[in-house]
Amino acid sequence: MASRCWRWWGWSAWPRTRPPPAGSTPSFRHHLSTQEKTPQICVVGSGPAGFYTAQHLLKHPQAHVDIYEKQPVPFGLVRFGVAPDHPENVINTFTQTAHSGRCAFWGNVEVGRDVTVPELREAYHAVVLSYGAEDHRALEIPGEELPGVCSARAFVGWYNGLPENRELEPDLSYDTAVILGQGNVALDVARILLTPPEHLERTDITKAALGVLRQSRVKTVWLVGRRGPLQVAFTIKELREMIQLPGARPILDPADFLGLQDKIKEVPRPRKRLTELLLRTATEKPGPEEAARRASASRAWGLRFFRSPQQVLPSPDGRRAAGVRLAVTRLEGVGEATRAVPTGDMEDLPCGLVLSSVGYKSRPVDPSVPFDSKLGVIPNVEGRVMDVPGLYCSGWVKRGPTGVIATTMTDSFLTGQMLLQDLKAGLLPSGPRPGYAAIQALLSSRGVRPVSFSDWEKLDAEEVARGQGTGKPREKLVDPQEMLRLLGH
Repeated sequence: MASRCWRWWGWSAWPRTRPPPAGSTPSFRHHLSTQEKTPQICVVGSGPAGFYTAQHLLKHPQAHVDIYEKQPVPFGLVRFGVAPDHPENVINTFTQTAHSGRCAFWGNVEVGRDVTVPELREAYHAVVLSYGAEDHRALEIPGEELPGVCSARAFVGWYNGLPENRELEPDLSYDTAVILGQGNVALDVARILLTPPEHLERTDITKAALGVLRQSRVKTVWLVGRRGPLQVAFTIKELREMIQLPGARPILDPADFLGLQDKIKEVPRPRKRLTELLLRTATEKPGPEEAARRASASRAWGLRFFRSPQQVLPSPDGRRAAGVRLAVTRLEGVGEATRAVPTGDMEDLPCGLVLSSVGYKSRPVDPSVPFDSKLGVIPNVEGRVMDVPGLYCSGWVKRGPTGVIATTMTDSFLTGQMLLQDLKAGLLPSGPRPGYAAIQALLSSRGVRPVSFSDWEKLDAEEVARGQGTGKPREKLVDPQEMLRLLGH
């Protein structure tokens, strides 16, 4: 028993009133005093929010930060959410953070299952929850459970190699797909569905997804939104790329843009530029070169505005999705308060694939952590979890699933700043905390084998080597069991 306690608490948590063990040297006392000055902090989640939070916390000259991640691999949505034809270079920044002598990554550890938040709070001076939004918002309409309907989140996870989505097998044998939603994720999905496979084979899209996309018969993709052109949630960069997509032409109804020219004068500049591009594409005659390109395009994508999904329509045998029933809407209110109200008219849009892209959603991680299930966030004030001192949150679980990586960076730095302020003000537990030593003992007793950052670098090298044979930057490993076998776990 004594040896187990020793391993659990290490030197750092030895009671200060007890004399040092016989034969110990003055360095023991030195170890105690340095431990007292070492804030032990852990971050749950290794996506952008987790890594940016850790980066800010390491500004403290002594702080040690452990990052826990349920996947065996780091980087969250940068690896599993960003489209393969839009690689992000922030991974280099995150790798530098992970290489800091005061930072450690522990993958293959699911907080809430392998270790609880109260156990983390006992082992660390502060805990930051940055685990993102792992779920999708349901449509809550009849027929959404039919085969042929899936979330855009799962589809993105499938082509990006997210282990839980690797067996999705979307049926792309139909000529029309409907995406419910008009944000960047919806545009990403439409672009991947319509991009010629030879343009994707040089990316890190998974081998399985590329194989299915090569056989795809999807020729038309509709992106459906409840409101109008002024309310789309995608950005101009993604729209421009979509308009110029090789082999595809845009379908926009000029009637949707009537009277818009006057309204866009008052909107902020980014929204104005985006709407002007939509307006030009919908109403202006393209030049000879662009007209020829569109005429020769074998595929098409279109934006259907003022339509709200009411039901996924079943095929005659009732076995799968065959279309979407849409309520025609009109707008009421002004500015941000504009909302879509049904006119009473209905319209059926036939299709063989329905992808729901109406938003991501966070899940509660542990019964001990307050959670607002309606908003899908942890109630907090500037990242401090309400009524739980020493517990913080950052990223989408803090503010909801909005914004780009730069937004998450700013938000995470703010949480880090609040935590360091509280530390300086003496609002966090005083005295030493065992940090990872205590958690390692717990995980070991539960048969959990954490994956370190150097383990990840071995997997990274394996992926790169597998990709080289086919001219890809990497061939992602998608099976956690295979990853652990490769590491000898």
